[in-house]
Amino acid sequence: MSELEVRIVNLEPMRVASAHGYGESPEELAWEKIVTWAKSKGMLEDLKGLRFFGFNNPNPSPGSPNYGYEQWVVIDPDVEVEGEIQAKEFPGGLYAVARCQLSNITEVWKQLVLWQEDSNYKMGNLQCLEEALTPEVFITSEGMIPIDETMLDRLSFDLYLCIEE
Repeated sequence: MSELEVRIVNLEPMRVASAHGYGESPEELAWEKIVTWAKSKGMLEDLKGLRFFGFNNPNPSPGSPNYGYEQWVVIDPDVEVEGEIQAKEFPGGLYAVARCQLSNITEVWKQLVLWQEDSNYKMGNLQCLEEALTPEVFITSEGMIPIDETMLDRLSFDLYLCIEE
């Protein structure tokens, strides 16, 4: 196992549009909702200008295949949301950040938690986040492309673990 590269980042406050999925594969459900909504707002024309964050909500429970996932896209203050999409204000905060591919996301999360336990930082109280760095792999101006095995090493994420000094 190679040494995990960790950056300390102060994530700025942001306004987000939020979609929620629940089931055995809630990430796909939440992504589909937020991408469909973003397309309806014309936001997918400039994919490079968008930031997408997600996280388990609620976390998986022992004995159940179901859990939740919440997907965010950062929006301007004047963007209106409707239907299942909610607007939320994220306060920002201090994070330990590590990069990974979708193929090793679970392992890198484990390594990041171990890094925090061995560091001078304690766990913070804000939401841990996963930022999709390469959404263009599975999102076009027309919407989502189903994620398959060939994409796992091309989908890059920054994992944000909330910390405090």
